[in-house]
Amino acid sequence: MPDRQNKPREYDAVLGGQNLIPVNAAVLGGIPGVKSRLASPAIEVRIAALSEAPKYGEAGLDLIMGALQDKSMQVKSAAFLLLKDRDEEEIKQSLHNYFPIFEFDVITVDLYGKENSRRKSFARFFSEDLGHGILLEMVYIPGGTFMMGSPNSEAGRDDDESPQHQVTVSAFYAGKYPITQAQWGAVMGDNPSYFKGEKRPVEQVSWYDAVEFCEKLSETTGKTYRLLSEAEWEYACRAGTTTPFHFGETITPELVNYNGNESTDVGSFPPNAFGLYDMHGNVGEWCSDKWLDNYDGAPTDGSSWESGNNYRMSRRRLVGQRSEGLPIGCS
Repeated sequence: MPDRQNKPREYDAVLGGQNLIPVNAAVLGGIPGVKSRLASPAIEVRIAALSEAPKYGEAGLDLIMGALQDKSMQVKSAAFLLLKDRDEEEIKQSLHNYFPIFEFDVITVDLYGKENSRRKSFARFFSEDLGHGILLEMVYIPGGTFMMGSPNSEAGRDDDESPQHQVTVSAFYAGKYPITQAQWGAVMGDNPSYFKGEKRPVEQVSWYDAVEFCEKLSETTGKTYRLLSEAEWEYACRAGTTTPFHFGETITPELVNYNGNESTDVGSFPPNAFGLYDMHGNVGEWCSDKWLDNYDGAPTDGSSWESGNNYRMSRRRLVGQRSEGLPIGCS
């Protein structure tokens, strides 16, 4: 009984430094209390502290900006979400320093493949250092809701693309490009590809190879990486569009490595509106889901569909574990 009395409960008010602080505890001392929780070794405690920081004005914002340098990507991502819509120049500069922006052109074509629009867009990203000058660039994908699958009226559709259904996807990071042979080699120590080239996408890999790559990448970086669910992949590929391709009603060899005889360097063609390259063409990529005949009973929360047979979905990109802020991904 005495030992139990000394343990804080989640509704206790806790003085900083007195005990291991429960996630939902009320902490005395305002900003000092928030600072104390931000020093906790528990990631969930630091994230909970960040959610309280905006109540304390500029002092709280300073703590959130400081959390952009946290060693945990989950904490950094939580701080990013709290700051991303603010207009203060100091905050914008901090976001640029830790989540820089890259600029790109978003192109659409008409039914005949002729370009009919071109606009500038921006996306935030961070870089993962794999060693020997090899970087893995991760792009922020905002969460949202979309219609997954294809309508019955869409030409060239397959039966396994129906029925269309609404899916809500949480924000995550995805790789800017498909995994290159250089990135694969840095993590796995080999290169199984038929068409060789450091900047070409890796190919000739099984689903199990892709899962092992994610596991080894997780060990190397200290973050948790996994394959995208099919819903996450389609959401990332569509990037807010409803046409058969993110470029429009059709695709063209000027915009996609389509029906080519070999792979091409990643980034050789324009990206989609999220800033992701080679989402059409070049190579296919594995998703985490098992393959089923149609979408009857499919998840609506963006998660992987694990019921079904032993065949796996082949689509596009890799992504990291769900966190309080953002999942982290790779490609």
